[in-house]
Amino acid sequence: MSLVLRERYDLSDCNTFGVRAVARWYAEAHDDAEVRQALLEAERLGVALQVLGGGSNIVLTRDQDALVLRMCSRGVRVQADDDERVLIEAEAGEPWHPFVQHCLAAGFSGLENLSLIPGTVGASPIQNVGAYGVEVKDVLHDLTALDRQTGELHVFRREDCAFAYRDSLFKRQPGRFLILRVRFALRRQGPLCLDYGPIRQRLAELGIEQPTAQDVSRVVCAIRSEKLPDPKVLGNAGSFFKNPLVDAAVADRLRAEHPSLVAYPQADGHVKLAAGWLIEQAGWKGYREGDVGVHHLQALVLVNHGQATGEQVIALARRIQGDIAQRFGVELEMEPNII
Repeated sequence: MSLVLRERYDLSDCNTFGVRAVARWYAEAHDDAEVRQALLEAERLGVALQVLGGGSNIVLTRDQDALVLRMCSRGVRVQADDDERVLIEAEAGEPWHPFVQHCLAAGFSGLENLSLIPGTVGASPIQNVGAYGVEVKDVLHDLTALDRQTGELHVFRREDCAFAYRDSLFKRQPGRFLILRVRFALRRQGPLCLDYGPIRQRLAELGIEQPTAQDVSRVVCAIRSEKLPDPKVLGNAGSFFKNPLVDAAVADRLRAEHPSLVAYPQADGHVKLAAGWLIEQAGWKGYREGDVGVHHLQALVLVNHGQATGEQVIALARRIQGDIAQRFGVELEMEPNII
């Protein structure tokens, strides 16, 4: 295939917030050759290359004076299978949730807790996406990425990716590496992660005593659907703030002042606070100003009710950050990438 360039392209449908922004140039890459062609075209046109996946973890704050390249590569392949463990590879442009469902239908477990997360396979390691006790780092085997500085392909093993909470090498070096495909180490049978209380509760309510990976996926989908708005209906980027990690002394102080504090001790001695709880306690849940607001069911989610701009979204986020810092002495960090 040959790369097709479009000029003055509306990106409203390329980001789940539904924010309108116009790309000076736009193209879609379906394979490695088109990715390399896009790099050459950006150089020829004298503009930066801005890469998008599913657009589910970004906020566009202005028109993009760049060549915006959307990763649209497709393909899922089993590379190894010993009847116990499976190595499966997916192209970067594969939509994440359908990929998870494909694996579950084939009898592969490990991704079930990550069901119904928006976005693409290629974007998932950048943010080290996670939910309900599982992160991408727990199942990633390795990935192939293009080094945009040298033009060389590199294979990054899991330990090379410098994964942390909603963080990775690729997030800390934005724009350098372009992920082309990812390989996951899954299981045909194995222990399920049921540590998240609502999962166990929902399974019990359904009378499921020996759940399968597909049972867990269905429960996760139900919980997420109840808590998080569908971006196709109400523009959003999912959880907008990271759950802050604080010293145990800070958590003890807050618990003394707020006995209902939602907090999770970590293995390294820090304590993870529920950002949604902090925001809700501060009275932001359901807040709306014009077309930008905080979701009425989940305080961790900022939403676009129609015509909100990226600047308005960020302005509200900064107001919330300031209020939480003043009330609780805790700094909230935005989770989406601000472009």
